[in-house]
Amino acid sequence: MIHSASSGLKATAVAPSNIAFIKYWGKKDEKLRLPVNGSVSMNLSNLLTTTTVEFDSSFKSDGITIDGKKELGVGLERVVKQLDRVRNIANIKYKANIISKNNFPRGTGLSSSASGFAALTLAASKAAGLNLNEKVLSILARQGSGSACRSIPDGFVEWMDGNSSETSFSVSIFPPEHWNILDIVVITSREKKNVLTTEGQKLAKSSLFFPVRVEKIKEKINQCKKLVREKKFTEFGELIEAEALELHAIMLTSIPSLIYWLPMTVKLMHAIKQWRKDGIESYFTVNTGQNMHIIAEEKNKDLLINRLKGVKGIYRIVINKPAKGARLISEHLF
Repeated sequence: MIHSASSGLKATAVAPSNIAFIKYWGKKDEKLRLPVNGSVSMNLSNLLTTTTVEFDSSFKSDGITIDGKKELGVGLERVVKQLDRVRNIANIKYKANIISKNNFPRGTGLSSSASGFAALTLAASKAAGLNLNEKVLSILARQGSGSACRSIPDGFVEWMDGNSSETSFSVSIFPPEHWNILDIVVITSREKKNVLTTEGQKLAKSSLFFPVRVEKIKEKINQCKKLVREKKFTEFGELIEAEALELHAIMLTSIPSLIYWLPMTVKLMHAIKQWRKDGIESYFTVNTGQNMHIIAEEKNKDLLINRLKGVKGIYRIVINKPAKGARLISEHLF
């Protein structure tokens, strides 16, 4: 649900990153960012992007500053394209000034483009005088960054597998309070990945295993939704861990291969499996990057944190609960 807090030519939005339990990899349509398959995700309470957008007739060009640095090149082009989509709907010509801040490192497999484009889409549309509903915002956010459409609705989210722009959007399937599970994000590296997700997606179909994945994915999505609905943690954990490994099997066998993991990624996978044998139940999932998401129940939080503190090479631990989607706030960044 989108909560109103401002109007006029300046607006600020906060949006969460999300973790996909069943992931998408590969696109049906590159330009519209239509995925080969649908996906199921959860919004994260403590991985956030805050973005202020102002349109003004005095601005000569669009400018964006992210985490204190001017965005240039491909990053700026993507933002300008998204602004153009908003301007076309609002029928305005004004250029924009944008300040955006993340409370986590960008480009490290933590879905900063999801929170970034969700916040940008909501703030820009509001600043342009639009009051778009959740479905339209999700469709619009998807065109900036595919996974951004999942950061618009609240809580546990399904990105519908559509064959057109109008049918490919995300909906909330359960509110944040439905299930008290945690996503413990373990940041082991702040280095940006060598191959951007957008580029990596183009290689998906070159993997010999890709057709098998596509054939089974709808069944897997339905199974995931059922396990979330019934809160069957063990079966759910086994499913999402296997799904993460399957996704990376596609990447590892694409041509050329994509290896997003670093040594610490693999070290943590082994550790989590061992901790399970020790009676601390948790499961890992990894996006297109090196940093780890550990899915756990609240009762095991302290035990897991203690184990993680004993692992050398961890830069930061972020504990997330299921969260609301993109929302407007009244405090601007400038």
